[in-house]
Amino acid sequence: MNAHRAKKTAALILSAGAVTGCAGAFEAETDTASPIAPRVQALVDANRAYPRWTEFPVASTTTPPSTEVASRVRGLASQGTALADEAARIEWTLGDPATLSREITARVDAQQISPVTAETQAEVEAFAAEARRRGVAPPPIDRAPSAQGPAPR
Repeated sequence: MNAHRAKKTAALILSAGAVTGCAGAFEAETDTASPIAPRVQALVDANRAYPRWTEFPVASTTTPPSTEVASRVRGLASQGTALADEAARIEWTLGDPATLSREITARVDAQQISPVTAETQAEVEAFAAEARRRGVAPPPIDRAPSAQGPAPR
């Protein structure tokens, strides 16, 4: 039990030392040779103080009457019901997805492809095939030691 407490204490001391070592990194230094140094220093000095709790605005303590809240809730509920009724009245015309897919494919196939488009499509497919060919990983390197020793350089 004491060893556990000693480990915790050591970790706490080390972490405190690390944090205090970083504290100097947050101190701002202004290059006095810079032409804007006076302006930067003035801005730093003007904004150095943090606001106090007394400067924050007080939270509002007024709550709406429960009747107003209830009427708003009833209004939202009626709007939700009206929206559900409106959605129910929509005539959905998509039908069967497989039939729709066949109809779209037939319409696309019915269009003639211009020769330029056909050439471009062939070029794209050739480029994709070349990219796939080049994208194949090389064979693995044989990592087994050879009986002949290292290869000459």
